[in-house]
Amino acid sequence: MKMGLDFGQFKNMANVDLKATRPRHFNISTVATHWSTASATWYGSPNGFGSDGGSCGYGTAVSQAPFSSMVTGIGPSLYHAGRECGACYEVKCTKHPSCSRKPARVVITDFCPGGPCASDRAHFDLSGTAFGAMAKPGQEKHLRDAGVLQIRFARVECDYSRTNIVFRVDQGSNPNYFATVIEFQEGDGDLAGVSLKEKNSNKWLKMVQSWGAVWKIDPGRELHPPFSLRLISQYSEKTLVAKDVIPSGWKPGATYRSVVNYL
Repeated sequence: MKMGLDFGQFKNMANVDLKATRPRHFNISTVATHWSTASATWYGSPNGFGSDGGSCGYGTAVSQAPFSSMVTGIGPSLYHAGRECGACYEVKCTKHPSCSRKPARVVITDFCPGGPCASDRAHFDLSGTAFGAMAKPGQEKHLRDAGVLQIRFARVECDYSRTNIVFRVDQGSNPNYFATVIEFQEGDGDLAGVSLKEKNSNKWLKMVQSWGAVWKIDPGRELHPPFSLRLISQYSEKTLVAKDVIPSGWKPGATYRSVVNYL
């Protein structure tokens, strides 16, 4: 990805291990919003969505509701090798004359590896749409012309207007290998683990994070659908089960919507 882009008291920029510092059943909603300082740029078209899905694997979904182009690439200090794909932040600017001082909510969908993304303690490479959302009405262009901008950011719960979790089957999936992009986890739904259960089985098979928001399983044998998927939240450790969400006759590239979410 090119340039053009905490938990406050629970995690600082020295890369402290979150698991070692958070309470066992930590919930984002129970912590007061804690604002930190970062730098920000934007990439892609002025009113666009950055890049087509970026390194998290969301594809064209980034331009559609509920992401609605309000997305960002993130530097290494917050990206954590893709584990933070889908995490939500509020960002705002206060020092430029065109800043509205009002926060805009964005979702991590991409990785920004070089330049200030790597050298700054925290850096957001926002879509043109998201960058402009920090401006006063009618002054979006003036703000986008500012170059590298100092902003404030805060980790917040995701809110997708009660959209249920979606599973988009990876194109490389086949009867012996299954991978899926998991989208739209609300609340404290950053994932610590995903498991799959086959038809007529009581055994949960552990999936592993392949890259970005993609989770996979490769058991060395044919898998038998329909599949139920079990999700475990990274922070509250809340468990959700999407029962038989992947049907018999599933297709690579198809999207299957669950009836569950973390709110």
